[in-house]
Amino acid sequence: MNLPRVSRNHYSELLRRYLLPQKRTLIGLAFLLFLSIGLQLINPQIIRFFIDTAQSEGSLKPLLIAACLFIGFSLAQGAVSVIATYFSENIGWKTTNVLRGDLAAHCLSLDMPFHKSHTSGAIIERVDGDVNALANFFSSMIINLVGNFLLMVGILILLFRESWLIGAGMTVFVIAAILVIQRIRKLAAPLWKDWRQANADLYGFIGEQLEGTEDIRANGASGFVMNRFYGMLQRMLPLRVKAFLGFGAMWSTTIVVFALGNAMAFAISAYLWKAGSISIGTVYLIFYYTELLTKPIEKIRTQMEDLQKADASISRIRALFETRSSIVDGPGATLPSGALGVKFDEVTFSYEDGTGEPTLDRLVLDLKPGEVLGLLGRTGSGKSTLARLLLRFYDPQEGSVSLGGTDIRKLKLSQLRNRVAMVTQTIEIMEGTIRDNLTFYDDAIPDERIIAVLHQLGLTSWYEAMPEGLDTRLASGGGSLSAGEAQLLAFARVFLTNPGLVIMDEASSRLDPMTEQRIEQAISTLLANRSCIIIAHRLATVQRADSILILENGRVVEAGSRTALASDPASRFSAMLATGLEEVLV
Repeated sequence: MNLPRVSRNHYSELLRRYLLPQKRTLIGLAFLLFLSIGLQLINPQIIRFFIDTAQSEGSLKPLLIAACLFIGFSLAQGAVSVIATYFSENIGWKTTNVLRGDLAAHCLSLDMPFHKSHTSGAIIERVDGDVNALANFFSSMIINLVGNFLLMVGILILLFRESWLIGAGMTVFVIAAILVIQRIRKLAAPLWKDWRQANADLYGFIGEQLEGTEDIRANGASGFVMNRFYGMLQRMLPLRVKAFLGFGAMWSTTIVVFALGNAMAFAISAYLWKAGSISIGTVYLIFYYTELLTKPIEKIRTQMEDLQKADASISRIRALFETRSSIVDGPGATLPSGALGVKFDEVTFSYEDGTGEPTLDRLVLDLKPGEVLGLLGRTGSGKSTLARLLLRFYDPQEGSVSLGGTDIRKLKLSQLRNRVAMVTQTIEIMEGTIRDNLTFYDDAIPDERIIAVLHQLGLTSWYEAMPEGLDTRLASGGGSLSAGEAQLLAFARVFLTNPGLVIMDEASSRLDPMTEQRIEQAISTLLANRSCIIIAHRLATVQRADSILILENGRVVEAGSRTALASDPASRFSAMLATGLEEVLV
């Protein structure tokens, strides 16, 4: 098919990685393909025998036998084709599912800069849309491309047996048809790539706007959003037209090529029959084979259209697989059990890879195991960034972050995130059961433990009101939950993971005073034998802190014991207490 080298190598890589594991099914499918090809090649021979025998004044018995054989072979051919198609589609489904899973896992392993620069809709379009475009590539390639190529070769061999002239003529026809169609495919492939990219951009935009639909409506921005939506559709229309013009060119070219092939077969057959070299039955055989020859070429043309679409999808999938996260797993150092200490040693970090103004500037922090740190500062001072560095969503450009005395870059990411839990003011509730939302599909957590945690958090009455208990389904986004209930479920998640360090990013901001009071005891239980960093905007939130650290423009401007700072009238923390924490920080 004369694919570019890089593309051809990637095709072979995909086939080796995802198709060859289905080798048993492939062997069975190959047998069915050979059987189907044989049946298609035999039937015209039966018809020739029937025609030539019918011209003679012999017995009807051979004609009846030929007719029965033709019907029997035709039925067998149909049954084999159905079974082969079933196995082919089954292979396509299995291989694309594995590929889809690998892509999803790869996307989840990528760092935050990737996810910040790609909308969720664009990622979904790659993981699902581009992979769906390859379903025909995996399933139809076998039954259409390989099978029909073998059928085409078989027909040409049989035509050469009848006459070298008709064999040579049809060989020229096949080669010319494939070359012309392949040339048009090359011209049209970039158009499909542009179309799929535009499609991804559109779905990325739609996903982004749906996520922010509440803010869009509240601010009266629906008209502006729709205007941009229509603008994207207008830009997509020319791409769609160009892509389908390529399809139309391929389709019309095929019709012309087939007409020329039939004309060539007619001329050569007429010449051979007039010369007495072939019988009427053989003339029909040549026409039958010529018509049959157009089918594999047409199937190959259709497959090339799939390849034309797959080219764009495969290049995009390849680009996604080649995207590497700057956050890589460490060798897997061990962490001590129980509460974990935290140390930031001259940490400098900028979201622009060190080229912009640092969000954290030479930050020094030393939290002892079991202590609670209250982290204060205005919006944009670097509080949440500190938490992201602890979870290794990003790595600092300078300095090091240690957990339990170990540089976190030496830890496995899964190991680190199992020992550090974060509760934010924005709670993600997934479409699924209460159990799924609390355990994140970890079947190792028993129901008894989940229920005990819910009781511990004061959610007994809420849980007992659930019609199906832990199997009760929650709506995506937590539409069936109050803000307080969603926050309490987030605390329950932390209880179940049993971390050594808990980060609370204004975790009680959505709770009303009664609910907040209700979980105070539960939080005390949660923080027992654990370290905690409380990112706060409210005075009440840091009352349980052992020490206070105040950030400003990414630098520590004050740090020390909470009680010592509160009793020092010259400290910033004391001024915050005197004037109201919210006023000073916001």
